[in-house]
Amino acid sequence: MLDHPHQSAPAVRIAGLRKTYRAIAAVDDLTMTVPNGGVHGFLGPNGSGKTTTIRLLLGLLRTEAGSMELFGEPVPARLPQVIDRVGAIVEQPRFFENFSGRKNLALLAQGIGVPINRVGEVLEQVGLAARASSAFRTYSLGMKQRLAVAATLLKSPDLLIFDEPTNGLDPQGIHEFRSTMRALADSGRTVLVSSHILSEVQQIADTVTIIARGRALAEGPVATLLAGATDPVRVSVADLVRATEVLTRAGLAVQPDAASLLVTRIGGPVQPAEVARVLGEQGLWVSELSVQRRNLEELYLQLTEPGPVPPVFAAPAGSARPAGLPGPVPPGLAPPASPPEAWAPEARPPATPSPNDEPPTVRFGGGAA
Repeated sequence: MLDHPHQSAPAVRIAGLRKTYRAIAAVDDLTMTVPNGGVHGFLGPNGSGKTTTIRLLLGLLRTEAGSMELFGEPVPARLPQVIDRVGAIVEQPRFFENFSGRKNLALLAQGIGVPINRVGEVLEQVGLAARASSAFRTYSLGMKQRLAVAATLLKSPDLLIFDEPTNGLDPQGIHEFRSTMRALADSGRTVLVSSHILSEVQQIADTVTIIARGRALAEGPVATLLAGATDPVRVSVADLVRATEVLTRAGLAVQPDAASLLVTRIGGPVQPAEVARVLGEQGLWVSELSVQRRNLEELYLQLTEPGPVPPVFAAPAGSARPAGLPGPVPPGLAPPASPPEAWAPEARPPATPSPNDEPPTVRFGGGAA
């Protein structure tokens, strides 16, 4: 597709979304926007509501409150009119084990009314042309994931949604999948990828939404979000206790970090030269001095850190949506004063469905398999 005259609306717009499972809010007043083009990371720990949100967006679960749009069209009301512009991999893709990758895609293409010549094109696009004739059961996990991506591309969708796509992949598979997502975005598509591994997504994401416990904590361009976080200065000296006292008296915040100290200033940046000068004036000579560049995972931990002055993000005028600018927390968006959730490497088990929910499905560019 990729040629729509009315492309001013964002790819995804969600406002006030809510979904509960047996009185537990999996998604709690969630508001987020995914702009057109590029890679948008939907980030948060396991159990934060990412998969539930995606399933709600695709019409696989029923909402309890809030509104959702795909390319300006309200969903689920007009989902049939817009679903051909969306390709999604939710949970595990399913293919015939004994059929080749090419035959699996040919059957799917026939079922959704796509010309058969698209099969070769998408296999080439995801780098599987050389193994197209091999049985699906002989594929590595990374190759199976790329075949699923090829299936989503059959109808040339404008929006691709991948839910935790690198779970279980080895480093090579992760690298290949990252490259695939970046190439798809560079071709003009919008890629929405959910993940609990923030450092992985940071390497390819243009914009992100960070959530916890079903609520958005921050949203915006990666560079803007990280610019709002203070880069600490790591310093090592022989007498850490005395150095802490000296730096604290100078108005700096100090946090122990193994055999070093992490030095910041509340409300502004701190320069390595300043740290070295303050310590040197008291006869404390540094053996290590460096700036620790912040990443998205550290930003998340900073956002959820309990304390009297947690870093938060202000909403634009007239909106409850968090933006990437420091400011007062919008009512009801303050993170709970409890320890941050762990970044678990294992896959999160699916949430318990309610009796009215439909079973999980994998959508390939408007078809289902």
